[in-house]
Amino acid sequence: MSIGAGGIRPCSLAFGADQFNEADTLKKEKILETFFNWYYVSVGVAVMLAVTVMVYIQNKAAKAKSSLLTGFAQVIVAAWKNKHLAMPPQKSDDWYYHKGSELIAPTDKLRFLNKACIIRNHGKDLDSDGLALDPWRLCTITQVEELKALIKTMTRHISKLTIPAASLTAFGILSMAATVITYVQVIIPLLSKFTKRKRGLSLKERMGIGLTLSCLGTAVSAMVERKSRNTAIQEGLSDSPLAHVNVSVMWLVPQHCINGMAEAFNAIGQIEFYYSEFPKSMSSIAMSLMSLGMGVGSLLGGLIVSIVKHVTGRGESENWLSENINKGHYDYYYWLLTILGVVNVFYYILCSWAYGSCEDDEVEGMEEEDMPKS
Repeated sequence: MSIGAGGIRPCSLAFGADQFNEADTLKKEKILETFFNWYYVSVGVAVMLAVTVMVYIQNKAAKAKSSLLTGFAQVIVAAWKNKHLAMPPQKSDDWYYHKGSELIAPTDKLRFLNKACIIRNHGKDLDSDGLALDPWRLCTITQVEELKALIKTMTRHISKLTIPAASLTAFGILSMAATVITYVQVIIPLLSKFTKRKRGLSLKERMGIGLTLSCLGTAVSAMVERKSRNTAIQEGLSDSPLAHVNVSVMWLVPQHCINGMAEAFNAIGQIEFYYSEFPKSMSSIAMSLMSLGMGVGSLLGGLIVSIVKHVTGRGESENWLSENINKGHYDYYYWLLTILGVVNVFYYILCSWAYGSCEDDEVEGMEEEDMPKS
């Protein structure tokens, strides 16, 4: 698969960019910038489907009967539509729709979601078999409790469902796509008025911002791991790594979103930089450099993990990356990555200075019709 990807990805990107050679220079720059942005977004969408739909089907090892994300959306929509309803009195189980649910009444936590499973009128809301006529207005108690479990706890086990851990990366992909759209539609038009550059930021500046955001992402990861570990210790779960810690899974979302933003700035900036700086005859090689860098980075990441385990696991103490996450120090590991990231940013600044100026670094006067439109 790696060999196949190595043959397809660089060549397909270079092939797509070559289709715009007939355009004049100014138009070509704008078209290529748009092409690289949306090419990367399309790859992100494909990856998001892989880490959500495909991983879920793989983990279930069976044909999916319904969409987990659709069920969550139905609960939110139904709760909003029924927001005007009063909560039924306690022990009024007949007011809740529990068809096929093991629970006969929802829990009291996050009670505003309970309105999604309130039956307003048995004759209008249910058919002759007792099934909901409109799943976007009436949901089962199980659906409501599954969404509550996702919000309340970091455990991936929800009722009889297991949320694939890889699916959390979907937040990063969505963040990356949103950042690309915002950058093209908002940031470039605003910055170009001040920088006098058609791109708003130079490609080297864009890559530098991405590296800086990556450092911020690992710092946030360290703080989240610290909070999770402290909570586990306070709840007496130090020796129970598989126990459910009362930390919301939503704490993991910011770090994925920041990493998505970093990728939108750095990865796409790299692609544009290599393509614009290399000769046309080497365009496919230029496109493969980012993948090569990611591959080398993955190998170095594995080496760092091995070194950290060896150095911090001496004696009888648990190493930072212990299998018992509550006794290890994953927060220290992420702080180490943050420090290495900061060093990398300064090294990048040094390399950028040594490389010299690029064509897009030059500030040129732009006619009004050449200015990006917001």
